[in-house]
Amino acid sequence: MRISPLLAAFAALALSSCSGQDSSALPPIGAGDNWDNPGGDWAGSHFSRLADITPENADRLGFAWEYDLGTSRVQEATPVVLDGIMYTSGNLGRVYALDAASGEELWTFTPEVDQQYNRYACCDQANRGIAINEDHVFVGALDGWLYALDRETGAVAWKADSFHHRDRGYSSTGAPELAGDVVVIGNGGAEYDARGYVTAFDVETGEEAWRFYTIPRDPAQGPQESEALEAALESWSEETRWDLGGGGTAWDAIEYDPVHDQVIVGVGNGGPYPASSRSPGGGDNLYLSSLVALDRATGEMKWHFQETPQDSWDFTAVQPMILAAMEFDGAMHDVVLHAPKNGFYFVVDRVSGKPLLAEQMVRTSWASGWNLETGRPVLTPESSDYSEGPKLVFPAPPGARNWYPAAYDPERNLYFASFLDMGNLMHIPDALRQPEHRPRGLTSAVDAIFTPYLQQALEGMPADFQDQVKALPEWQWVVDKPFSSQVRAIDAKTGETRWTADYEGWQDRSGMLATQTGLVFHGDLAGRLVVRDAETGMVLKTIDTGTAIMAAPMTYKVDGVQYVAVQAGWGGGGMSLVPQYSAAYAKPNTNRILVFRLDGGEVPIPADLPPIAATPEPPAQLPGVTAAMIARGGVLFADNCSICHSNQPRAPVPNLLHMNDGTHAAFDQIVLDGLLLANGMPRWDDLLDASDSKAIHAYLIDEQRKAHERDRRDGPPDEMIYSRGTTNRSMH
Repeated sequence: MRISPLLAAFAALALSSCSGQDSSALPPIGAGDNWDNPGGDWAGSHFSRLADITPENADRLGFAWEYDLGTSRVQEATPVVLDGIMYTSGNLGRVYALDAASGEELWTFTPEVDQQYNRYACCDQANRGIAINEDHVFVGALDGWLYALDRETGAVAWKADSFHHRDRGYSSTGAPELAGDVVVIGNGGAEYDARGYVTAFDVETGEEAWRFYTIPRDPAQGPQESEALEAALESWSEETRWDLGGGGTAWDAIEYDPVHDQVIVGVGNGGPYPASSRSPGGGDNLYLSSLVALDRATGEMKWHFQETPQDSWDFTAVQPMILAAMEFDGAMHDVVLHAPKNGFYFVVDRVSGKPLLAEQMVRTSWASGWNLETGRPVLTPESSDYSEGPKLVFPAPPGARNWYPAAYDPERNLYFASFLDMGNLMHIPDALRQPEHRPRGLTSAVDAIFTPYLQQALEGMPADFQDQVKALPEWQWVVDKPFSSQVRAIDAKTGETRWTADYEGWQDRSGMLATQTGLVFHGDLAGRLVVRDAETGMVLKTIDTGTAIMAAPMTYKVDGVQYVAVQAGWGGGGMSLVPQYSAAYAKPNTNRILVFRLDGGEVPIPADLPPIAATPEPPAQLPGVTAAMIARGGVLFADNCSICHSNQPRAPVPNLLHMNDGTHAAFDQIVLDGLLLANGMPRWDDLLDASDSKAIHAYLIDEQRKAHERDRRDGPPDEMIYSRGTTNRSMH
């Protein structure tokens, strides 16, 4: 098999213990004919040096080929192309190998996933990509198994269990990261009861090389696993609720830095969300919401930078990072460019871990700014500590940034990314003030309203609660500008915004691709691939595809032809709340790889979905049901079921207000016994009993009756009906 010269050079460099080596030993930032990892190059830049597609001819871009991925859930991966072959992953950890010029299928791989793990994945069956070397394609499956597949055949060379134990709510959705002779992967689960870590496995054998835990364990269990954790323990209170897990899961954004032979890990949020519940008595809670640099060979920590001390807001640091070199104060620095959930854009020194720039990008109520001398934010607990009452938290838990990859153009020193400027209401109901540990259950311990339309959302709440919220200073922020969701071009050294372009709605964000010729590519939920001028943001070409696009596009060259490819399909955090402007609201959510070239044709557009059906008449209410039982069922449904089953139009999981007679008859078997486990519906008999199942069923029958009467009177709704409920959704 022929090996990409860049891949071979990269592997040799990674194995040479190149600590302190000048970055000039590496190829310049930017991908060429090949796109050899989801980020495109060693820097994760999502930048291409291919020059065939330019601002002058971008209007000639058209359809080259498509590939049906055979699924209809969520697509967040960026394909990899090496030597004319495209490799990529789909939901649950499926892998596809295709001829990159024609789309011809060469092989596919479907892992045998324990579908029970759908219950422990806060944000759908997402998978964000593969890693690849000369022999293997590496992918993580949702249930935590890391696979090494033969590049030529897709056969399993080895598999390794990346979960250190399976009695906690872990899941795996991120791309593994190749770092010389090891491949590194993390996990999700901070909304459940997980303790975060990353694990390195030998690329040839699958043997564990090292593991780094991102937060301490209960000191009653003995010494910590590393000196770094002994130091971190001082930042957790003596009353810490270690039984709840703590969070800190590294579910994406692990980046190998070959210049300093280190693996930089973005660490997730705290679990439960409120620091007052997680670590009563205070503390920064290291290494939550931090960048942590680990020695590639040993896994020992070299430095850390905590981007959100005392995290109570789901402000993960797990958003994709980009490596670069910049001049500050007259000296060149190897840096990380990083914009996490918390609303700031950071430039961080890759040797010391010190921030060189911290620029506020959206409205922030948790901090008023950043002190570069201390390396800490200026915290504003008076505006963000919701332990004693509701607060309007900016940015919202969906994040100013999230998993959507940014792109960095080193020629223009511009950073292109999606930004969401929005706040959410967060408070702690009395019932959640002393959270109970529910094994592998949601333990966020907060009531959060994920919508910018807070004025409408407050309707129906107690009047005194409404008055309390409207008296908050940030209420005027809500009134003046409920949200903005934008593509932004930012000066990478100063954080100054050069231009912006609005998305259609607050759920609308996407990954980026930049090119040397001065183009920026991105998708949107309406199903459009948009090509912009990098200098001005002007739209040069829009291609309608009929399928929602969230993932980052990429580009490659085969046989002298430059192609642009993107994976398309709606899903992820908030998957069951499908916005009306999304293609998934009007058309089937057929997951596709879409590929374009100059002088291509028209994209095949899926046919429209049929009209939304009216709610059918419900069966008779269950025997012995009382109003109190229905109310209890509503609480149980909100806490356990609503994260997937929104019962809203066009949701990708069943609307339980439309259950047929057979589903009603088998309700307990489905919920408690796992009758539909193979279809992705987990069993709940470890947390719910027969009386709980009956209460939930009674609640759904009651809700179906109300919906049926409404539809008979007014017709079925053609838009989402907002319902509040208690939610733990973090929109990862």
